[in-house]
Amino acid sequence: MVHRKHVCVIGAGVSGLATAKVFKSHGHEVTVLERSGDLGGVWEPARSYPDVQTQSPKELYRYTDKAMPADYPEWPKGPQVHAYLASYADDHGLKPLIRYGTSVQSMARRASGEPGWTLALKRADGTTSQEDFDFVAVCTGQFSEKKKANWPGQAEFMQNGGQVLHSSDYTDPTSVKGKRVVVLGASKSATDIAVNAVNAGASSVHFVYREPMWRIPYFIGGLINFKRILYIRAQEEMFRGWNLSRMSKINHAIAKPFIWANWRALESLLKMQLRLKACDMIPSERIEDGVNCSVPIATPGFYPMVADGRIKAIRGTFDHFDKDAIVMTGGERVTADMAILAIGWELGIPFLPDSYQKKLVEADGQYRLYRLIANPDLPDMGFVGFNSSFCTVLNAEMAANWLARYADGQLARQPSAEEMRRDIDMMLHWRRKERPAAGVYGGLCVAPFHFKHFDELLDDMGAKVRRRGALTEKFTPPDADAFARYLASVPDYRVQ
Repeated sequence: MVHRKHVCVIGAGVSGLATAKVFKSHGHEVTVLERSGDLGGVWEPARSYPDVQTQSPKELYRYTDKAMPADYPEWPKGPQVHAYLASYADDHGLKPLIRYGTSVQSMARRASGEPGWTLALKRADGTTSQEDFDFVAVCTGQFSEKKKANWPGQAEFMQNGGQVLHSSDYTDPTSVKGKRVVVLGASKSATDIAVNAVNAGASSVHFVYREPMWRIPYFIGGLINFKRILYIRAQEEMFRGWNLSRMSKINHAIAKPFIWANWRALESLLKMQLRLKACDMIPSERIEDGVNCSVPIATPGFYPMVADGRIKAIRGTFDHFDKDAIVMTGGERVTADMAILAIGWELGIPFLPDSYQKKLVEADGQYRLYRLIANPDLPDMGFVGFNSSFCTVLNAEMAANWLARYADGQLARQPSAEEMRRDIDMMLHWRRKERPAAGVYGGLCVAPFHFKHFDELLDDMGAKVRRRGALTEKFTPPDADAFARYLASVPDYRVQ
């Protein structure tokens, strides 16, 4: 018999909503803690920069039981995604479960010795309290804490009227009109903001980046939707994954020349299509060596703007600020009114006790998470949304379904603590030695192995239906409706 738990879900973004829905559907009492004033996480309007849109097509950025509206474009804009998430929360009665303006300050195992955790909470009005929960699902993901940076002279630059802000704080395009803008970073948010600043009437836009990186256009060659190439199982199988069988290793060895030619052809096409030589932005790294969650989509207009000088690209980073300028590591001095730092987010669970932090995160920053969801040495706890990929919403939903069954002892393959530790150690070795690109973001990246990851989760859950037709399965992207059928074939249960 599975007993009803009081489950705390930390975060009301994509992952938190999926997790709350799954635990609620099994009969648990669910409380969602959200420190901001709205749901949506990175899609909350107050955190979204202008023109933000999904990197994934809408049929890949959805829950299995809810398609995005038919009138949405293929790559929905931020307000549309937020509206979709709000509608999903309404569909499943999740909004009454959310406590806005409530942050977790710290947590500790229950003093009574009972299973679960005691959380120290702080509300927006400054009041504090403590509350017990039987299980905690951390759904803060990788985009919760802004990275901070400070260079010599920065305070004086700001005292002189200059602005320095994190990319997530750039929410008003009129703020750059007539200003000299410098964008630091190489992510999609950096290129989105640089293009937006040009279109919003900035007097000048500089883009500062360390090294060129491969970016994928929405349509490769101007014709083929990139999902038809990079999101399919056939392409995924060109990479050497973990736990390969002897036959898979032999097949990889035989196919090696053909795989090499495939990647060189893609590189040549991207160099020509994106005019990388004219922009002086040809990456030195082979494209296949760097495919992971940090490979961005090419912002429409970015490379043409670099090529014609509307965006002035500088290789390097900031060295220091002057009163009215930023000096780069290469010595170039750029007069500026505004610096927008697209430098990313801090990984970490700051409210987790140090003793448990050490069990969760290795010295080199790699996370010890079985299936990127649970750690056997952190009882009554799991993580959803830490298994990031090109299919963010589907990843979160699959992880939420797995976690609920893990928490309730209902996995078809319920692993022992020792089995989990052995698997974690194997994956850490694979990331460090066999595929270093898999170590980005603390190893919390499934891409490009989303099918392999889903296969493992479905096997663990005991799904009776697993595949579409052979050719469809091999050459089409993940299908949310198909995964709805897979999840429906998993044995269901309700708590007492």
